[in-house]
Amino acid sequence: MTSSMKANGFLKVPNQNKASATALMGGVVKSISVQPGSFIRKGQTIARIVNPSFIKMQEDLISVDSRLEFAELEYARQKEMNSGNASSQKTLQQSESELKTLYAQRSSLEKQLELIGINTDDLSDENIQSMVSVVSPISGSVSEVLVKIGSYVDPSNAIAEIVDNSQLHLDLFVYEKDLYKLAVGQTVHFTITNNPGKEYDAYIFGIGNTFENNTKAVAVHASVNGNKTGLIDGMSITALVSLENATVTAVPTSSIVNFEGQDFIFAVVDENAEEEHPEEDAEHDHDKSSEHRHEESEKEGKEDSTEHKTGKMFERIAVAKGTTDIGYSEITLLKDIPEGSKIVTNGSFFLLGKMTNEGEGHSH
Repeated sequence: MTSSMKANGFLKVPNQNKASATALMGGVVKSISVQPGSFIRKGQTIARIVNPSFIKMQEDLISVDSRLEFAELEYARQKEMNSGNASSQKTLQQSESELKTLYAQRSSLEKQLELIGINTDDLSDENIQSMVSVVSPISGSVSEVLVKIGSYVDPSNAIAEIVDNSQLHLDLFVYEKDLYKLAVGQTVHFTITNNPGKEYDAYIFGIGNTFENNTKAVAVHASVNGNKTGLIDGMSITALVSLENATVTAVPTSSIVNFEGQDFIFAVVDENAEEEHPEEDAEHDHDKSSEHRHEESEKEGKEDSTEHKTGKMFERIAVAKGTTDIGYSEITLLKDIPEGSKIVTNGSFFLLGKMTNEGEGHSH
């Protein structure tokens, strides 16, 4: 298993993925089209507001358009007369100035009306709008509706808050002594602190270069992989960062049992292990002290072993348990075992019970 490092932090949505829906001009809320939790697309209506100023601006544009028609005709007439020396240059210049002023007024009014959501292409004496729509500036979920029908809102008041969780990421806080272990691209496994039942994956995309809030911790940013349903901006998380430059010995967590405060695993030993012990032969003359030493040695070797009905022998091995990650736990062997030894992955509790019931003896 890859060595890992634990870190705490929280979920964060970047500011560029949060938005406040506001009206560019003040008005009274006439209707609200969303509620908290609603998904809304960019440009979709959130609320509609009314203000007599909307009507006045449209009237002004219609008036300017009418004056422009006359000003264009007057400028053309003055230009023609001036070419025949029938009018002064000053009169022509005044006519031209009036025309340019009206063009500027029309352009300004059109842009103002377009900003508040009124289409000037459809504007006419019979088609003046009294309401404008406040639309969402981004796609996302409505986190809060801040007004009610009849409320007066101005540009400084948000009507609703929208959050786009698609760019949700982790902010992990790592102390400077561990910072050297981290690198962009490393995998992060994390759970919600208050709901550890489900695991999520992320990867580091950025490492901060300043300390956070007068601490010795640096923010490490990781992008969340896959489905982000149920993840909310601000949730506390507990994470394990996989360190690619180091590996550790690990076994399935189900392999480890605890007895009297000590963690153990069970290893399969040779089925014929007992046959390898020397046996007394009638042709060999052992003295009684030698026989006693042999029996004590044999007993000592069997204290941590048991035999299954299949005939296999299992030896209990003391270990120091480390971090646990996605079903595997880091271990340090407190006793050497042969390389390639088979480890029991299921049934360790059964073997422990069998061994303890036998008084840690050898079962036949």
